[in-house]
Formats: sequence, structure tokens, C-alpha cells
Amino acid sequence: MRSSIWVSMLSLTSALLIVDATTALAAGTEADFKAAYAAAEAANKEAGALRNQWIPTAQALADAKKAADKGDFDQAIAASKEAEALAKASIYQATSEKEAWKALEIH
Repeated sequence: MRSSIWVSMLSLTSALLIVDATTALAAGTEADFKAAYAAAEAANKEAGALRNQWIPTAQALADAKKAADKGDFDQAIAASKEAEALAKASIYQATSEKEAWKALEIH
């Protein structure tokens, strides 16, 4: 059971990273950054409500803010999307493990 949880989590994270890589084809604007950052913050807030925020998510959000402050919106968007993917993975982890632990055998 534990291995199936990890496989599911790995699959979700891989899919999110592939989507992130394929959407970064055009030059980003400040508006694109703001939209990506807002989505990442919303996902991170949801993870916080589940009490499962990850430290790398906060770091990616900080990196996005720094890149945007420098005017590098492509990097800011990429960091925002990475933060969103991490937050969504932490949400998935929290929700799947909420019930999955009951199926584990105690030795």
C-alpha cells in the first residue's frame, strides 16, 4: 500500500512538472506572473489549511517574488508554477494519507 501511495505521488508530481515545462514557451508578462503567483499562493493556502505546507513551496514563492522584482518574469512564472506544483503535491499527500494509513499493516 505504501508503495502505491509513493507511485501516485510521483506520477502527480511528474505530470505537474511536465505541464510546467511545456507552458513556458512564450515570454512572460507581469500579468502572467501575477496570475501564476496568485494560483500558487491559493494552492499553498489550501495546503496550509490541511496543515501540510512544504518548506520548498515557500522557497519557490520567495524565488518567484525576487525574480519578478528584478523584472525577470519568465523566471518568476517558472518559480510560481513550481510552487503551485509543490503545493498541489502537498495537498495530494495530505488528502491521500488522511485515510491511507488505515490500510497499513502493523507488524
